[in-house]
Amino acid sequence: MRYRVALIGGGIIARNHLDAVGRLDKLEAAAVADTDEGKGRALAEEYGISYYRDYREMVLRERPDIAVIALPHYLHAPCAVWCAEQGCHLLLEKPMALNTAQCDDILAAVKHAGVKLMVGHTQHYKPANILAKRLIQSGELGRLLAIHDTRHQYYYRDNRPGWFLEKEKSGGGILMNLGAHSIDKVQWLTDSRVRRVKAKVTYEGPRGDVEGSGCLFLEMDSGLSAVILQSGYEGVARDETELIFTQGMAKLVSAEGLWVSVGGKYEQVQPLPEEDPFILQFEDLLRAIELGVEPDSSGEYARSVIAALEAVYASDRTGVEQDVEA
Repeated sequence: MRYRVALIGGGIIARNHLDAVGRLDKLEAAAVADTDEGKGRALAEEYGISYYRDYREMVLRERPDIAVIALPHYLHAPCAVWCAEQGCHLLLEKPMALNTAQCDDILAAVKHAGVKLMVGHTQHYKPANILAKRLIQSGELGRLLAIHDTRHQYYYRDNRPGWFLEKEKSGGGILMNLGAHSIDKVQWLTDSRVRRVKAKVTYEGPRGDVEGSGCLFLEMDSGLSAVILQSGYEGVARDETELIFTQGMAKLVSAEGLWVSVGGKYEQVQPLPEEDPFILQFEDLLRAIELGVEPDSSGEYARSVIAALEAVYASDRTGVEQDVEA
């Protein structure tokens, strides 16, 4: 069986999805919807698919099997709920929604419609991350004691769409956007969930009302401790995760590789073959649809990332450590 795919949102990440669809025999791109007609039509012409300004019209006319939702964060919940009600399986870009209440609305709609939902946490499919997870599970360096994840990237660049910097539309700044990746990475690597959070964030950006940095101390339900430090202000870009074990250390750079140290300098682990994370996540979704199982990044899992982020903002606002809502 071939599955027809419709893309809702024609932004930068749209091509990643359409390229992946084009490389999988079981998938066929049907159409794209975007309210920006110039952008949407150009994308449709490039990939030889239909264009719609209104995603509802597209779904009702094209009847896709899978809807890929790549919209601004504040539109995730209403779009996902409506598409589920039309019988579409969903690939929803992260973050799942603005808050856990919206996540629950999506989960209820998906359950009622009997469709599958996958949230696009692509950290699960990066070769270096897969190697790091295997290292943790192997026990080769003993027990994992702590994780220190650091990510610096200038967040206020001129070409960032304005809605990213409006809390009402984005849900938050660097932590809602890139922090979601870091929380997901820590949870996925360790097969655990964030249980408790103490956080401090800052609002020093040149525009918008969202945070530009954050320092998070996380306690996992496994007892593991993790620190996430992110800055969206000027400086050197960095994306690195340090894993501290009882018998050594590892340095994970998700886009480059994994290095291990046992009493000396870091030595790189033989890398895995590079595979497109967008292809791998589509394959995961197809497996879920065809076998009736949940994908690796299910709606329930993705909700846990949003619950942790809610606790982050609450901790900063109150100055008090927060338990994460189950």
